[in-house]
Amino acid sequence: MNPKQARISIILVLVLCSGLVFIFPTEPVLTTEVLFDDKVIQRIEKESNHLEENELILIINHDDGGSLTNNLTRVKSLLSLEQDIINNENNIALLNDNSAYIATVSSPLNKWSDAFNSRNRSLENATKWADLLQPTLEEGWCGENSTSEERLAFQSTLLLLPNDAKMNVACPAFSGSSASQAPQSNELIWLITVKDSNNLEADVRWSMILSWAEKISEDSEFQIESAGVNMLFAKAQKIAEDDLSSILIPSLLFLIFILTIGLQNWKISLVTIASVTLIILAEVGILSAVGFTISIVDVIAIPIIMGVAVDGAFWYCKSSRKKEEVRSMLLIAMITTISAVSLSLISPIRAQRSLAVVMIIGIFFDWVVTRFLLEDFYLSKRKYYENLKIKKSFDNKTSMFWPIALVILASISIISPTSVNILDVKQFLPEDDPALNKLEVLQSKYLLASGTMAWIIIDADGDSTSDLIKIQTFQKQLSYHPSIISIDTGIYQTPLIMGVPNYEGEIENATINIMLDDFDNSFIHSNPKLEKDGVTTGVAISVLIDGGFADAALEFGDDVKLLLDENELNGEIGGQLISGAQLAKDFGENRVYQILFAGIAVFIVSFVLLRSPIRASRIAVGTIAIGAAVDGMASIIGTRGVHTAPAVLLGMGFAADYLSHASGEHPSTKHDNYARWGAAISSISIFLLLGFSVFPPAQNTGRLLTISILFAAILATCLSLTYIEKEEEE
Repeated sequence: MNPKQARISIILVLVLCSGLVFIFPTEPVLTTEVLFDDKVIQRIEKESNHLEENELILIINHDDGGSLTNNLTRVKSLLSLEQDIINNENNIALLNDNSAYIATVSSPLNKWSDAFNSRNRSLENATKWADLLQPTLEEGWCGENSTSEERLAFQSTLLLLPNDAKMNVACPAFSGSSASQAPQSNELIWLITVKDSNNLEADVRWSMILSWAEKISEDSEFQIESAGVNMLFAKAQKIAEDDLSSILIPSLLFLIFILTIGLQNWKISLVTIASVTLIILAEVGILSAVGFTISIVDVIAIPIIMGVAVDGAFWYCKSSRKKEEVRSMLLIAMITTISAVSLSLISPIRAQRSLAVVMIIGIFFDWVVTRFLLEDFYLSKRKYYENLKIKKSFDNKTSMFWPIALVILASISIISPTSVNILDVKQFLPEDDPALNKLEVLQSKYLLASGTMAWIIIDADGDSTSDLIKIQTFQKQLSYHPSIISIDTGIYQTPLIMGVPNYEGEIENATINIMLDDFDNSFIHSNPKLEKDGVTTGVAISVLIDGGFADAALEFGDDVKLLLDENELNGEIGGQLISGAQLAKDFGENRVYQILFAGIAVFIVSFVLLRSPIRASRIAVGTIAIGAAVDGMASIIGTRGVHTAPAVLLGMGFAADYLSHASGEHPSTKHDNYARWGAAISSISIFLLLGFSVFPPAQNTGRLLTISILFAAILATCLSLTYIEKEEEE
């Protein structure tokens, strides 16, 4: 295949791959599932058809803001609305297709109806509260003689009504409550779950539910407002999408402007931007076609791919190096950059692995297009310096810039704070975002929202009586842990542990299967049994723990592991807070090793390609110095965490790129320095705009990459000054 045919083939492949975007349309998502892997949750999703992890919280008020739960007319209207939703009559605005629906609406009101029915009283047929509350239930729904339906009604009232609500008949033991009155509150919360046509949790955008809630509010007398962690993800996703739409076009125009000035040729800048646009579309098409889930965090790779693409334009068009030498430089730069970034592929954090895949493919495509498609075009626009003769000479004075620069970079790392933030939804919203304040208000008002769910999986034989006894003993011992949130009636406390029932009466030869086959789901407690191919594999116990302290969550996880060992049980613990806190702890302990390993990977690749231990060592040492400095800057200018790790590794990739250019046998000329700084300034122009994003991960990445490229360009210049020019002729 001749060069012309090769170029045509590359263009056709890229165009066809870009066309896949229209065949397999994709929309970036942002959920905990795309941020990190939780083995416990993943197993629950595979082995249980009952447990729902991603329940959405909706806050319900009346349009006039007045009384709600003690107004029987409004209670019956709200019950009717709940039933309409379950019957799928109000789900039309929820999704883009008809494959998903709202499967459950957990509300205190439907539990109240069940509680009254257990006493042969009908809430639906009552005309006034006295019809339901007379004769008086002296102990209410929280007494020793309460029915199981009444106990569920009490739990739902306590958890789904605000903390300042009057319990009344739900639990007269509470101060100021009366068994002759209905629970009194001006608002309550629903918990809803969304499933698809296969009765599995639907992969639905939470932002679609925002629109659905608004429609229900318009069509009814109630105000329905979404809240909770999932809504924060929806808000963060909306911010990221707005950033993408508002920054992408200005970034392209600004980059064209900078390239035109730097390359002094508008045709080159337009061709470069057109090629990188085609690369991005082709990559998105390929990833969508193979079923790769693109998160909103992955979109950060777009300006990164754009920044890498400008290197070839400057080195081919403006440097004094021959074509073969530029080819070699760009190949080495591409491989060393990918080797640094590829360390994220083994990261335990899914978001890092995903972003690394997108960046690696984009960087590789950049090199392919530059080398095989645009090389001749770039060279045709170049001022040649083929007769340039340079005599290498060592200068002790200029050679000192290299070690001095390394010492300065190391100092930045040393003086930076060592703190690491946990990975949670707050990392994806601006610090002053009103949604965070709303979450704090929600957590202060509702017992259920004040905590976070921890999940404990225990392996067990479904037909084993001894396994059942061990699990029940474990649950009883666990109930004394101070991190677990309890329902406090003033008479007794009930820790919120949802697992295998522990009946006071003995069931002869009871097993997990006997206890759970006819399990009656509560509003927050679904059947905990895990099954695989019809065989019971264990149970999944859910525990509501304090969600305010990551350290306490880690201690709780450690205590659970010890308790499992003491009871001779095999199991694991997970959940959003515990998994996020553990990842942050592991990252804090291993981040230095990650930087060192990336440097080692760069050294190995550089040595294999260059066959020069000195040059490979310089590239590796400089790369490590940049990585440590950027990691330090992450803590100095903001917060260091797992969300900044990809920027650190990519900064090392840029360092390897620039140092590869500067460590060649050919000492740098003024034309080479122009190419180096032209490429650096062009890349920085993109990341400067990215640094003004509202979406925190994009903002942090933009700032850190701006710093890393600046550091890399300065360090590469210092390395290039190890040799100086004594004679330069054209």
